[in-house]
Amino acid sequence: MPVISRSNALFRLLRALLGVLAGGAALAHASRDDSPPPVQREFRGLWVATVENIDWPSQRGLDSARQKQEMLAILDRAAALRFNVVVLQIRACCDAFYESKIEPWSEYLTGRMGQAPSYDPLQFAVTEAHKRGLQLHAWFNPYRARLPNPKTPAAANHVSVQHPEWVRAYGKLLWLDPGEQGTRDYSLSVVMDVVRRYDIDGVHFDDYFYPYPETAHGREIDFPDDLPWRRYQEHRGKLARGDWRRENVNRFVQAVYQAIKKEKPWVQFGISPFGIWRPLHPAQISGFSSYDKLYCDARAWLHEGWLDYLAPQLYWPVDQKAQSFPVLLQWWASQNTRHRTLLAGMKVSGWKGVPDEAKEALREIELTRRQPGASGQILWHAKPLMVKSNSVAEALQNQIFAAPALVPTSPWLGAEAPAKPELRAERAGGELKLDWRANGGPIWQWVLQTKCVGHDWITEILPGAKTSETLKAGPAKPLPEAVALFAVDRFSNLSSSATIEK
Repeated sequence: MPVISRSNALFRLLRALLGVLAGGAALAHASRDDSPPPVQREFRGLWVATVENIDWPSQRGLDSARQKQEMLAILDRAAALRFNVVVLQIRACCDAFYESKIEPWSEYLTGRMGQAPSYDPLQFAVTEAHKRGLQLHAWFNPYRARLPNPKTPAAANHVSVQHPEWVRAYGKLLWLDPGEQGTRDYSLSVVMDVVRRYDIDGVHFDDYFYPYPETAHGREIDFPDDLPWRRYQEHRGKLARGDWRRENVNRFVQAVYQAIKKEKPWVQFGISPFGIWRPLHPAQISGFSSYDKLYCDARAWLHEGWLDYLAPQLYWPVDQKAQSFPVLLQWWASQNTRHRTLLAGMKVSGWKGVPDEAKEALREIELTRRQPGASGQILWHAKPLMVKSNSVAEALQNQIFAAPALVPTSPWLGAEAPAKPELRAERAGGELKLDWRANGGPIWQWVLQTKCVGHDWITEILPGAKTSETLKAGPAKPLPEAVALFAVDRFSNLSSSATIEK
């Protein structure tokens, strides 16, 4: 016979009254606090790079069936390791890993720029990620146009062909010039085309704004943006050239954030800049200055609230004093005055002078968890973790990410909790059949918590499309005595619980 969900408070009151009638032992049982534990919150991201086939697809020209198999393997692995966000690179060099009327198909897919596969990789990745309860963040490179030594010629609709007036040769690469208004409008149109047409959960940029400096004969080569710089001066611009470049990037970041929120407020906007803002910030830090060399003022983006999350690339070991992971993380947390989601961009392999990578990963994630104001991490990158015997992957699965986690909430976007769901249960033999539905929606995920006699609570995070589950008793595991179900919306807000207790 179906059992209708009840609130924890009402059920405990009834159980306590029954305990009064039945005697002290029952009353003592009723007063015990056996409510489900809070659900862990942590952003657990995994970068999946497509440029030069770093992570996916494994090589150019694979047939679509093989590409799909490789993508499913990555998503399955991410879910098994209890990540909750996959950050998939979909625009590496003004190309597309999705069906676009603006830019050509990427040569890293089919082996030739502009040649289409037989499916839409982004649509496939979004659908399959969501089936596994993973968020899919679309990763764009806003300004990089072409890498050196391309294997195929530029397609007729590539920006270097359509708008050469925006493109600059710098070193061996081609770059869109951030000083050109056309560049900024064009890249914004690319981002918003994806936001409108795909059910992505986030838009992501990495550390490429103005390019990393090139050198010749021991001297640094300046980026060739003389044309827009002269126009700026002719219009009586007052900024110095470095400040003008930073303002070009700042205006673009602000425009992207505002456009996303106008279209789909729940879609997150995140950036992963180089991990050092400027040397001596804080005092012990030395090294490359993203502020002065990439014209990237990530501190300003935090202060202005032009993003939902920031993941500085802290790719250094804990004990490397001049670029100390915990010292830099603490400094970034101190700059997060608007309390956006702050993450640590981390390596999973290749640390210099670190023989035990699993131990280093564990240390850095534990430091992130202890840092007030930090909310998780994004790990670089998928390929090392695909190896079954990888020590970092084993540490993630067995220690670091031993329990599932929801992504952090974003109260500046929306803080209203979804309605409590309706939950029904039917016991039949050795099975407990659960089914549920939302009271309003849409629902992004469900949190299902169950407790058997003599066991701890078990927490599962299920995709929003799932609306039933059958639990079976085993030799050493009876059917649950208590069940709690929570609805989770696109802002990661949690409802009150629908409960069933034996």
